[in-house]
Amino acid sequence: MATRAGRSAASRVFLIVAAAVALLAVAIAAVLLIDGHRTVRVEAERVTRAVAETVADSAQVAELLAAGDRTAASADLQPQIEAIIDDARVDFVTVMDAAGIRITHRDRDRIGEPYLGTIPNEPAPLTEEFTGTLGPSVRSIVPVEVGGAVVGWVSVGVTVGSITATLGPRVLLVVVIAGVLVAAGLIGAVLARRAMRQVTGDLPAGAVRDAVSSYESLRTLGEALRAQTHEHGNRMHTAIALLELGRTAEAIDILAETSRQSQVLVDQVAARREGDPTVGALLLGKASQAKERGIRWRSRIEPNAPRSALSPVDAVSVVGNLIDNAMDAAAAGDEPRWVELRMTCTDEGELEIAVADSGRGIPPELHRQVFEHGFSTKPAGREGRGVGLALVSAIVEDAGGVITLTDAPTTFRVILPPRTSA
Repeated sequence: MATRAGRSAASRVFLIVAAAVALLAVAIAAVLLIDGHRTVRVEAERVTRAVAETVADSAQVAELLAAGDRTAASADLQPQIEAIIDDARVDFVTVMDAAGIRITHRDRDRIGEPYLGTIPNEPAPLTEEFTGTLGPSVRSIVPVEVGGAVVGWVSVGVTVGSITATLGPRVLLVVVIAGVLVAAGLIGAVLARRAMRQVTGDLPAGAVRDAVSSYESLRTLGEALRAQTHEHGNRMHTAIALLELGRTAEAIDILAETSRQSQVLVDQVAARREGDPTVGALLLGKASQAKERGIRWRSRIEPNAPRSALSPVDAVSVVGNLIDNAMDAAAAGDEPRWVELRMTCTDEGELEIAVADSGRGIPPELHRQVFEHGFSTKPAGREGRGVGLALVSAIVEDAGGVITLTDAPTTFRVILPPRTSA
């Protein structure tokens, strides 16, 4: 039998893991860079504010500005300000008088020119980003006060270029971190592919799903047939014992009841114009299984219910897993315990399969999660809990159908397109 064309399941696992790690690395790198830029900028604002306040608090600066002699103030302060620029590692420190005329400047030719930037209307510190003679910069301006009167201002700034340059080592660190994450992710992807290949070989993902579907179909059909065989065996042993005791009428009643119960479901299945005999056999077995577990079985199969586009294996897997899930829920619930199956034709000519149960229900917040692989409200065991509903959802979606879950009572409803004639 030819397998479906496509990339192997192991290769898909590798690509998914590698892509997820790459996206995670990019996201982490972006967050680190954004946070680094924010941190450097905050540090620049803090430093410029601190240096400006320190210079503004200098008694010498206040005295020279209060004297009103710009030339003398410039001559005394310029050398000191240049030293502060070097020591504080800022790009400029500008001292100006109350009118905003520069007393000091990094470029001595600019001394005596008006300050480029915002001078607050009130004597209060201000930090901003402004484009001046040195380009865009983060700068803080602080008033110089004598006796409550503003005699001048001190502005300290760091250019945006300097801030960007400070990010260089951080960018390198981010690149290293991202590289380590990608390398670790690729190693994990390789290991995941190797582990997957040991299980699935080079089978395509579709073939792996088909294999799981086949296993689930055989499992649920086997359980159904075992239950049916067990029930018939018990009835036959009881009938034989009654015959040996000479109670022929009672033996005939037991055998007739067995035949009658099975015939009802057989008639429903046979009445369908396009019935699937495999699903019919499954339902006969599931009816016996329900009886064995003390669950009342109800079924309604409309004669005009079309045959779905699913293969017999997938059809058994879908119906069988839904019934198994319903019977587990009903068995764990209170009396009366029941499971109901309905197979009808929608107004659009599609097949509708509805399986309801008397169980305690599923919380609304878990309605989406029940279809995820590995999720189950029941404890894990050798039966492979957490696979059935996920497999059902995958099969239904691949066939172009939909599956929904509603409450009161808990009902799984599947809508499948009909099989097209060849």
